[in-house]
Amino acid sequence: MELTDEVLCRRVAERDEAAFDLLVERYRERAWRLAWSVLRNAEDARDVSQDAFVRLWEAAGSFGGRARFSTWFYRILVNLCLDHRRRNRWWRLWARDADDARGDDGLLERQAAPAHDPTDALSRAHTMSALWAAVDRLAPRQRAAVILQVQEELSTAEIAAVLACSEATVRVHLHRALKTLRQTLERR
Repeated sequence: MELTDEVLCRRVAERDEAAFDLLVERYRERAWRLAWSVLRNAEDARDVSQDAFVRLWEAAGSFGGRARFSTWFYRILVNLCLDHRRRNRWWRLWARDADDARGDDGLLERQAAPAHDPTDALSRAHTMSALWAAVDRLAPRQRAAVILQVQEELSTAEIAAVLACSEATVRVHLHRALKTLRQTLERR
């Protein structure tokens, strides 16, 4: 029988290193992908996701079980990402790293239909590039809400728990983000 994340977190609170290692293994890729989607920089995503695991180790005792472990952990991670972006406003000046191919497997890539000929593939790549550029310009909380919904497939209630706001606020963030994305893409 596989241990649930919630059970593992309780064991981490008791300083069980094996339980911590299991949680890290389960969430390493998802944490990096989510951090990359918010920060759009591979090195920053690695650093912030590692910081989230350090916080997990330190704060596991505060996990009360009122939400799923993943929601609690994503809240830690998203808050660290938003803090990082506030401290490093220069992120907007940087274009997405051309050699950072791993990011294209995330949020928006799987939204496009597979291309069957080179013209379709080129068109899809151009559209994806424009869409990522538009996502990059969203306000931080709007961007986080979109990424959590599309990439992590969280419900509105779960996103509200991650962002520490009401479900109505999440719906507002998503509505404004989609409106902005639509307007940005229509202008191109």
